[in-house]
Amino acid sequence: MKLALLSDIHGNIEALEACLEHAAAYGVDGHAFLGDLVGYGADPVAVVERVAAFAAAGAPVVRGNHDTAAAGDRSEEMNAIAEAAVDWTRDQLTQDQRDWLAGLPLLAQQESICFVHASAAAPERWTYILDTGGASRSVEATDAIYTFSGHVHGQALYYCGAGMRMMRFSPVAGIPIPVARHRRWLAIVGSAGQPRDGNTAACYAVFDSARAMLTFHRVPYDYRAAAAKIRAAGLPEFLAQRLEKGE
Repeated sequence: MKLALLSDIHGNIEALEACLEHAAAYGVDGHAFLGDLVGYGADPVAVVERVAAFAAAGAPVVRGNHDTAAAGDRSEEMNAIAEAAVDWTRDQLTQDQRDWLAGLPLLAQQESICFVHASAAAPERWTYILDTGGASRSVEATDAIYTFSGHVHGQALYYCGAGMRMMRFSPVAGIPIPVARHRRWLAIVGSAGQPRDGNTAACYAVFDSARAMLTFHRVPYDYRAAAAKIRAAGLPEFLAQRLEKGE
């Protein structure tokens, strides 16, 4: 099975559709969504509707911190720009959509795979995995061979090397990486809707379970249209500029 892994869409329907089209051409036969469907972008309703349809067909979907806030739980402190986007997003969504977001699990596990937005060690704390220590804690929190997450907005791969020491690997887009089952792996698939590495192209990854291969992808999309919608909606200008700069 080829599984498309998408995270941090952040209300960017242009980026989501570009990734889905790329994944279809790549031959995927499944999808998983790793949280933060909404927040920042101008199309939260369209993104929620699109992902909810995949969920109804059996795709795993986990809840991110922006989903949680947009659903009504404002316990997490956010900066002023993120809060403004959350307030606007919540007003766009119907009560049923907010309830759907609130009902998403923080973590989902299917056989040897764990899906989580942030760290599996404490999903509700929205911990950023930025180093091998954080990766180790997340991996050790479950019995999964593969842990797939987002939240960081960049792409990275961690694995247990010799002596069970956690190692970090920087993937190259489009190059398949062997991820043998005798090791344990944590992949951060990057942000589809708001990449922050100076590259405007959307991020996602494909896991080929039959071949035990993982491929990270970058997909160009119409970020100018997405940025124009942000401005038209009256959202903070910084959010439009971020898409235009990829940072």
